[in-house]
Amino acid sequence: MTLKLSIVDLGTVAPGTSESDALADSLEATRHAERLGFHRVWFAEHHLSRSGASHHPELLIAAAAVQTSSIRLGSGAVLMNHYSPFKVAELFQQLEAMAPGRVDLGMGRATAGPVIDLALQQDRQKRLQLDHQQQVLETLSWLYGTFPEDHAFAGKPLMPTVPHVPQTWLLGSSPNGSNLAAGLGIGYTFAGFINPPGAAPALRHYRESFRPQGFGLESPRAILAVNVTVGDTAADGQRLAGSAKGFYARLGRMGGGATIPSADEAARELTPTQQAEPTSITDGQWPRFVAGGPDDVRATLEQMVEKSGADELMIQNLIADPADRMRSHELLAEIFALTPRGAARTVSGR
Repeated sequence: MTLKLSIVDLGTVAPGTSESDALADSLEATRHAERLGFHRVWFAEHHLSRSGASHHPELLIAAAAVQTSSIRLGSGAVLMNHYSPFKVAELFQQLEAMAPGRVDLGMGRATAGPVIDLALQQDRQKRLQLDHQQQVLETLSWLYGTFPEDHAFAGKPLMPTVPHVPQTWLLGSSPNGSNLAAGLGIGYTFAGFINPPGAAPALRHYRESFRPQGFGLESPRAILAVNVTVGDTAADGQRLAGSAKGFYARLGRMGGGATIPSADEAARELTPTQQAEPTSITDGQWPRFVAGGPDDVRATLEQMVEKSGADELMIQNLIADPADRMRSHELLAEIFALTPRGAARTVSGR
């Protein structure tokens, strides 16, 4: 099957390394993804995370734009509940000016816990009450210049000499997100690794309910995001997926201080029940983690695409070793016969 494949990069900190190393790994993985033929790479926004170094996606987008030439780059996602819509719109319009035709603004929301939420809040004297729908709409209005004539922000274009705006996406893991994306007529990405049972219904509902609103799309554009680990053999893939399972087990014990274990560490830490968590569709239930050899993974992903109607798959993984991570990407590129691109720009590295 012909399918676009993309990656959401978390800036995974490999055991025994630093966040600086992880950020260098993210940029190397982006150049590698471009050569393999992946469609886009998005960078996460995770604050005070010990497992991932991608705290501010716009910084990695800017750095990756200099080191690549064709792959799309974006945010997965900017957490709109923490920021001014004007700030987000202007920032991503500037990124679009720096990398014309390659920038994606993925918008989402999440709590990072009461301490971080407070730290990100400007006015700490007031209870934070944000309207997610209004924030997203205001961001779109800045980008597309669609404020009503009597609005205070009307007639103030962000960068009038930049002819295009970033692609806009809403990211979510619940039916509410599919309703909002469809109603605004923008792209929608569902986090299947957060809510596996909700993925197919939400994406189908989005497609059925989509209405163009002049924000860049005339028809629906849907991405299914899945946690995927591919090994050269089924046993290899299952072993490497232990890092993802082990990380979630650590989260339950340690909270935000959890780090991603190596496959060997995970094998020692996981209970037999945790190790046996399904990594393929079992009795009609979608897994949190898809893992195995190339044939196993392809079969599972094709079923997910068929059931959800997604136009594109976005791959997340929590593979601890960056070399294993890139090998998994290579195998995915082979599975879905991606068309390799020319070499990315040469940069100096560690």
